[in-house]
Amino acid sequence: MTQLAAIFDMDGVLVDTYRAHYRSWVAMAEKEGFTFTEEQFAGAFGRTSREIIAHFWGEGLSDRRIAEMDAEKEAAFRTLIEDEFPAMPGAGKLIDDLADDGFALAVGSSGPPENVHMVLDRLGVRDRFQATVTGSDVTRGKPDPQVFLLAGQRLGIAPRRCAVVEDAPAGVAAARAAGMKSIGLASTGRTPDDLREADLVVVQLDELTPERIRSMF
Repeated sequence: MTQLAAIFDMDGVLVDTYRAHYRSWVAMAEKEGFTFTEEQFAGAFGRTSREIIAHFWGEGLSDRRIAEMDAEKEAAFRTLIEDEFPAMPGAGKLIDDLADDGFALAVGSSGPPENVHMVLDRLGVRDRFQATVTGSDVTRGKPDPQVFLLAGQRLGIAPRRCAVVEDAPAGVAAARAAGMKSIGLASTGRTPDDLREADLVVVQLDELTPERIRSMF
């Protein structure tokens, strides 16, 4: 049987980082003399931090300054989740079950590599993944499919044999644009209706099994 792949977004899928990301964005924005609303935050899901900074405050900012603000924001985020790591219920078990069933596994995230590696280490599943793609590997954030196409390439699995687990409409759109199956997880800040374009929508990871994902193909 041709191998299947599962590609996981990280934020809102493997770890419930909604509040930590929002708080770190607000703290950085206030320090720099900007404002950042929760509506703006929710609408920016899937983009890289660099893209978000350039979109909202980029006029007159050099690439170097954008990179500095990006690093500042992400460092604040990591500090917030280090003490109380908000693992998504069922994430570790699903990853283990998929790996044991023969799925190839990858992470496709817009976050920086430091965030992705920290999350995988804290979950104790880094050795289960054959590929990781982070914001430093891509030039275009979601809904562009670049992050998922690169993940599939690194796994050596064709897009039509890949399923993406995402919590944001932009991520679902990216998966579909990549020619992959899409699974929407209605985690914090999302409703099932927000993810209605996905091939399958769940509200908890324990609704997913290798058999259920395999049946999508």
